[in-house]
Amino acid sequence: MKESLQVVAQKLQEKFGGNILGITEFRDEVTVRVKKTIWFEVHQFLRDDPDCAFNMMIDETAADYPLRDERFDVISHLLSLSKRHRFRVKASTSEKIPSLCPVWKTANWLERETYDMFGIIYEGHPDLRRILMAENWEGFPLRKDYPTEGYDI
Repeated sequence: MKESLQVVAQKLQEKFGGNILGITEFRDEVTVRVKKTIWFEVHQFLRDDPDCAFNMMIDETAADYPLRDERFDVISHLLSLSKRHRFRVKASTSEKIPSLCPVWKTANWLERETYDMFGIIYEGHPDLRRILMAENWEGFPLRKDYPTEGYDI
């Protein structure tokens, strides 16, 4: 792991303790898994702490694991231009998680897309509505239980 990312991982563990569920590295990419209760605070910390200095959210998306109680992993990808490192943050949820719009302006559109495709509710989002599918569309196409041929009409 790059030294700068080791500092980020260490600072997160010091600040959030047991709310950090794990930190993994694979192919030079670092992922931290957090409890959804600190989802917002972790992103705020990663943006504001000078040793972390993440100043850009690259993406926010989700993955569906329908056999789990908290079936969705919400995933954000962050970039620090000054430190030249990337970081991934994951949290599991059944369907609701705090919005990151107050932390990252790009979260507005990314959360709308994730809502539209997976049905994840971003609490506190200023304008959570469909962005890709028609307003009257039934269901969420990227959920694993969505029929591949669509619903019978």
